[in-house]
Amino acid sequence: MSVTSVYPELEQLLPLVKKPIQYVGGELGAVRKEWDTTTVRWALMYPDAYEVGVPNQGVQILYEVLNELDDVLAERTYAVWPDLEALMRERGVPQFTVDAHRPVKAFDAFGISFATEMGYTNLLTALDLAGIPIQSSDRTDDHPIVIAGGHAAFNPEPIAPFIDAAVLGDGEEAVLEITGIIRAWKAEGRPGGRDELLLRLARTESVYVPRFYDVDYLPDGRIQRVVPNRADVPFRVHKRTTMDLDAWPYPKKPLVPLAESVHERYAVEIFRGCTRGCRFCQAGMITRPVRERSITTIGEMVQKGIAESGFNEVGLLSLSSADHSEIGDVCSGLADNYEGDNVSLSLPSTRVDAFNVELANELSRNGRRSGLTFAPEGGSERIRRVINKMVSEEDLIRTVVTAYGNGWRQVKLYFMCGLPTETDEDVLAIAKMAHEVIRAGRAAAGNKDIRCTVSIGGFVPKPHTPFQWAAQADPETVDRRLDLLKKEINSDRSLGRAIGYRYHDGQPSLIEGLLSRGDRRVSEVILEAWRDGGRFDGWTEHFSYERWAGAAEKALARFGVDLAWYTTRERGETEVLPWDHLDSGLDKDWLWADWQDAVAEVEQDDCRWTPCFDCGVCPAMDTEIQIGPTGKKLLPLAVTGQPSRGVVPSSQSYEADEA
Repeated sequence: MSVTSVYPELEQLLPLVKKPIQYVGGELGAVRKEWDTTTVRWALMYPDAYEVGVPNQGVQILYEVLNELDDVLAERTYAVWPDLEALMRERGVPQFTVDAHRPVKAFDAFGISFATEMGYTNLLTALDLAGIPIQSSDRTDDHPIVIAGGHAAFNPEPIAPFIDAAVLGDGEEAVLEITGIIRAWKAEGRPGGRDELLLRLARTESVYVPRFYDVDYLPDGRIQRVVPNRADVPFRVHKRTTMDLDAWPYPKKPLVPLAESVHERYAVEIFRGCTRGCRFCQAGMITRPVRERSITTIGEMVQKGIAESGFNEVGLLSLSSADHSEIGDVCSGLADNYEGDNVSLSLPSTRVDAFNVELANELSRNGRRSGLTFAPEGGSERIRRVINKMVSEEDLIRTVVTAYGNGWRQVKLYFMCGLPTETDEDVLAIAKMAHEVIRAGRAAAGNKDIRCTVSIGGFVPKPHTPFQWAAQADPETVDRRLDLLKKEINSDRSLGRAIGYRYHDGQPSLIEGLLSRGDRRVSEVILEAWRDGGRFDGWTEHFSYERWAGAAEKALARFGVDLAWYTTRERGETEVLPWDHLDSGLDKDWLWADWQDAVAEVEQDDCRWTPCFDCGVCPAMDTEIQIGPTGKKLLPLAVTGQPSRGVVPSSQSYEADEA
């Protein structure tokens, strides 16, 4: 049966809301298929506003992979702003896709990609607007299967009652396997209904179905065990890892948004995974092992992506882009190829110890020189040993001096506050580092026309990292240290006036910490916060700490735990963690040993260049790190010969970029 578009009803509401263009669809690269010609239908969501969600690499890849199948239809949906939400409720317009404006409830599968836990309330809004029961236990065969993915899905327990399934890890192959299972189940006449379909997904051992697992608790509130409640589902669910990235050169036809978005460029993921071993970095831990795209595939993707999209910027993405074994040849080859074209290149993630000015000069030889961003993360060498971010102050000063001396005028430094074992002195050392950067930069540049921006984020312990046991700093401590740092930066006015200071206070980080390491009981907090108006909690103007603290107090009291119990409490070695039954490939004993090394201020090298440290990933997956060099060259590629804008170096957090 065909599904009718809701656009006629939606169109009447668009003149009444801000940014109506984000709801109309029709972008270059978008796909529209006839409903009746397809067998399996997916609605894919990034649970944030269109301007944030449309560039998301993960959703774009799955959208394209699915739509390449003749009998599969995939459409996109995003969180609607509160102004449109109110009108949709008033006029009875359901959550819709932007491609053909079909109601989300009509699809077979509703997939949501969570880059951050702060999108959980937007999930509830979408479900409610769609007419899909918020509690998975209330859904029938007439409702789509709700599947979570993305980094936050590595601990989906706080939203376990709201989802039907979760996929850990890479989605390219997983989404095709799930599609095949749905296709076969429908062809057989939907035997056993919804429960049978979920059981078939669970039997793959790589799709987690929360309803098939029971959680028992100890009297003190800790988890006693998480066990299957039926014999034919696995005790542990394993992550999916796509090993040969060259076989998956997506997106081939990137979406070009009609409305302004946070990133307007063609993005190529040049490698996936990271073994630098930063103990705070969940992305680096859960995406192991390292898998590089070959230089030739990168070149072909750039060429085709620009031709399909018309973008004039290309981002070379990874967790630490300059670590690609052939990054020099990649950048010089692309710079040669697009010299004289209206195309710029950016390298959005670069470590101080991987950066070299020759590389940046190569990138910018025909264009402007933008600011450079580096992430020392900790102000003192002691705290950098704790977090395994071994960048010395001498390395940083030497790098920025060279940059300032070669024409750059702006450097941004990113740090965290509230790290394990952190003291006031560790934070105040950030000011000393920033002062030294300005002094050295002025000397190198020969003038005072240089700037340094210090950006501070609150540390949040994440699952599947060595810091998963750590106590989170309370907001009062974080805010007090941030205030001390601001005063210290401005203690020397001649230097302080050249230093910008941006920070996030401790309250949002504490709520993210609750959602990050929570168990199923935290779902009651999410539901309470949503009912109290929680929407777009990742946006400062919409976030309310009072709302969340009140929801936690109300929802958790009957369990004998509270907000502090989930956040500022340190865990013990033997405690069962909510995600222990979900296998990221990392050995828990190795993570604990690395946590002990952190407390002892012992650093660990990158296993790409040193012997294996037995983190568990490669043996568990029967694989190994995949890196070059291949010995091949990127050129020749066709040159379009448009007017030049040059290539622009950039360096910012890959996690923040994708979030």
